[in-house]
Amino acid sequence: MRKITSIRGYFPYILALFLNAFTDLGHKIIIQNTVFKIYDEQTQMILTAIVNALILLPFIMLFTPSGFLADKFPKHKVMQYTAFFSVVITLMITATYYLGWFQAAFALTFLMAMQSAIYSPAKYGYIKELVGEKHISSANAAVQAATTIAILSGIIVYSALFESNLSATYSDESEILRQIAPLGWLLVLGALIELYSVSRLPNKMAAPVKKRFEFKRYKNGSYLRKNLKTITRKPMILYSIVMLAIFWSLSQVILSIFGAYAKSELGIDNALVVQGVMALSAIGIISGSILAAYLSRHYIHTGLVPMGALFIALSLGLFLGAEDIKVIALIFLIFGIGFGMVIVPLNAYIQKVSPRTHLGTILAGNNFIQNILMIASLGLTTLFAYYGLSAYTLFIMLFVVAVATVVYLLRKELRMFLWLVLELAFKLRYKIVYKGLDAIPQEGALLFLGNHISWIDWVLMQFPLERRMHFMMERSIYYWPMLHWLWVLGNAIPMSSKASKDAFKKARELIAAKETVTLFPEGTISHTGELGKFYRGFELVAGSYDGHIVAFYIDGMYGSNLSRSKTHYTSRSLWFRRVVTITFAPPIPLQSTADEVRQVIKNLKDTNGTK
Repeated sequence: MRKITSIRGYFPYILALFLNAFTDLGHKIIIQNTVFKIYDEQTQMILTAIVNALILLPFIMLFTPSGFLADKFPKHKVMQYTAFFSVVITLMITATYYLGWFQAAFALTFLMAMQSAIYSPAKYGYIKELVGEKHISSANAAVQAATTIAILSGIIVYSALFESNLSATYSDESEILRQIAPLGWLLVLGALIELYSVSRLPNKMAAPVKKRFEFKRYKNGSYLRKNLKTITRKPMILYSIVMLAIFWSLSQVILSIFGAYAKSELGIDNALVVQGVMALSAIGIISGSILAAYLSRHYIHTGLVPMGALFIALSLGLFLGAEDIKVIALIFLIFGIGFGMVIVPLNAYIQKVSPRTHLGTILAGNNFIQNILMIASLGLTTLFAYYGLSAYTLFIMLFVVAVATVVYLLRKELRMFLWLVLELAFKLRYKIVYKGLDAIPQEGALLFLGNHISWIDWVLMQFPLERRMHFMMERSIYYWPMLHWLWVLGNAIPMSSKASKDAFKKARELIAAKETVTLFPEGTISHTGELGKFYRGFELVAGSYDGHIVAFYIDGMYGSNLSRSKTHYTSRSLWFRRVVTITFAPPIPLQSTADEVRQVIKNLKDTNGTK
């Protein structure tokens, strides 16, 4: 498989995204730190919320044009033009610093956000074009890591330079801006390097798109209605967008109120300390993104979403009882880990299932819905601050929202969440190597047949496969009162040696419905570790339906505590993981006989088994 880092344009693309976030954040940090130095709790919360709203509004206003541009023109060209305008805007911002025009600098935040709003659908849509679906989770994790590192370094660099350039005497915003004015040239430099990076990106548009923008349709809302319909056509895309909007809204409110909380409740008035504590969430996002990419290396694992939401809710709950700044820093780290685990799979899923012709529009719609909800959240924050609610009270409200979201996600994604918990637990004990995954068909009826070595063969097989398997298990175990719901959720089919007819009938119905079924033709767990006799019951399941058999061989589980080996190899330390290899053969016809399937599995054993 081709490495993602060998793809032409990959490194310039990542560098461009890093600089885009680093430069945009730099101006925002300068404005926020100026507000932090001059104003007290309520006014500070209101002005900080307004700054964030100015950044978000263009993503709503330019929903239709930004999506249109990303769909009609080559995305790398859209990025080049917007990067050029970033250079112009940063020069204007630098001038306002030197002149001490705080209101103008404040307003230019809006202009910089307009450039970002047009840039955003193109840069995220370019991921799928650049790396393809195979690497889409890894690329999203890299993008998120690069962006987060940019945010982290931007917070530290600009806050540190802000504090070091600021003298002890200043009376208003204008004096602060004049003192830190040289920082504007750092913004300009970042924009120039970004422009150079995007100029090196290859064209990935297969053919020109014939679209014409009609201002009349934009003005009367016709485009808006059409584009919103495009977004809502696939419920899972809408679900992903709404979930992203909720979590981004939570983060926006936290970032808006923490400065005021630190100043009023903790007595901290150093902007670098406040920004540095919040920056730890960026380290968490990087860690969570890397973990999400690893767990989604075979497919986009939606179980990561409720797990990440649990981390977020946990961090907000811990925050309510924390008073020490070091503990709060750790809480921000936990929050970031959860946030990274949430946004990588949701973003990757939107990009994967969106049609190429509408990808820009859908990504712009993602920004549109996210920013409407974020602005609404910031509006409520401003309203609550105006009426005197403390930052601590707002944190309680955020915790309630986070818990409600977790409950919803667990109900929706419970099956995938439990599979993820199982996978994480089993990886502590087993190092599982999978071979032949690329040959497994992604659609149609599949009958998985292989050797039976342990009680958990069916669990280990499922981890790299996106389609959920149906498997047979002993009826007496299936109806255990405490675990019956779990077997139902795991797609188990109850059977017994005395009454197997119903189980095979159910398996046949699933194959007819083009589902995935796993059977072990030996009928029992091996006592010797060798291939036993293959029974022909699965031939009744196959019938005359269309589909494939995927034979597999499991190596490395014999001798474990979960096998039927007379001698269990337990002398190894628990710190060492057992290596298990599962090899899948290329698909063969669904009507293959028991002898033919056994021969395929024997060949896998001879080729890949332990010598």
